Amino acid sequence: MDHPRQFWKKNLLITSYSSEMRIGINTRSLIGQKLEGFGNYTLELVQRITKLNPEHTFILYFDRPVDAQFNFGPHVVCKVVSPPTRHPFLYIIWFEWSLKRQIKKDKLDIFWSPDGMLPIGLTIPTLSTIHDLNFEHYPKDLPFWVSWYYRKYFPLFASKASHIITVSNTTKADIISQYNVIESKITVIYNGINASYKPLDSRQKIQICEQQGLVKPYFLFVGSLHPRKNIHRLLEAFSIYAKSDDTFDLVIVGSTMWRGQAIEIDPNFADRIHLKGHLSTDILAKIMGAASAFVYVPYFEGFGMPLAEAMATHTPIIAGNQSCLPEIAADAALYVDPFDVDSIVKGMNKMKNDVALQAQLVNAGKVRMADFNWDQAAYKIWQEIEKLVS
Repeated sequence: MDHPRQFWKKNLLITSYSSEMRIGINTRSLIGQKLEGFGNYTLELVQRITKLNPEHTFILYFDRPVDAQFNFGPHVVCKVVSPPTRHPFLYIIWFEWSLKRQIKKDKLDIFWSPDGMLPIGLTIPTLSTIHDLNFEHYPKDLPFWVSWYYRKYFPLFASKASHIITVSNTTKADIISQYNVIESKITVIYNGINASYKPLDSRQKIQICEQQGLVKPYFLFVGSLHPRKNIHRLLEAFSIYAKSDDTFDLVIVGSTMWRGQAIEIDPNFADRIHLKGHLSTDILAKIMGAASAFVYVPYFEGFGMPLAEAMATHTPIIAGNQSCLPEIAADAALYVDPFDVDSIVKGMNKMKNDVALQAQLVNAGKVRMADFNWDQAAYKIWQEIEKLVS
């Protein structure tokens, strides 16, 4: 892959704002060594945008001590604004009081929020990335106060933002429908794929399986253990599958998002279900590359980044047929009904037994993954920033 600046010069027309800008970015999702979806999204884009625009000043706003890895250069200022946002009431204090006050002091030209949440009432241009509206469709999947906060404030964020970025056409249509936002206010910019995700050779697959204690071929799930990820049906489906086939295991990588959330495993198959928790990107990419198939059956998603990562490792995909997943995976997945356990079981059996299908899906993924590029995404977001300030 090209260096980001080479990519921009080779593929895209570069524009440049004529004078120095002061750009504020909400980076509260950049938390040490535990980066989840928003954190990975923020990191991939912020490190590119700041590196390629050293003539501008970037102010990154954190809500807790800043890890050294997020020091992106002398033109990038990291500021810790209290309190840590560990509860929806603290979200309100942070965004509507502490952060708003700090932004006014810092005399920004524009503010961008990669997690969609903004101080209400800023007088400068604001750019908001809204990834999905799962809380509007499945409010009971979240803790009560989190659900309340999202449903109260995201309509305001969508209304007050100068412009909205979203990550799929499915989510764009949802924002328009739910919040009556005009279409021209929303730009779809697909996520990219981390460079760690790449195919493994046979030796590398054996090595990672030995390191992780995985002695059988396995289906893999990656994602936060959130209700909308549909883990309970995936586990139920695997228990049914495992009764008639003892050759495959199930590996689950991810951690719970909220306290009190847990998953239940059939004790009859506990030795064939491997819960790996949160893993570094490098290890996760290798586990993805060594999987026999990636199984991703959430019933609601904004993009589904692991789908693109599976394509990059040449791992065949079983995907749910709901929300944005068919848009993102296109013809690179075998689709099942995420609400129907038997459909998931049939998908597992078909994938395991149909070698030709596996090859077909992998080849389709090699083509589709070209649409998911962090360099291109960073450039497009930079274009939106320049438009709002010009």
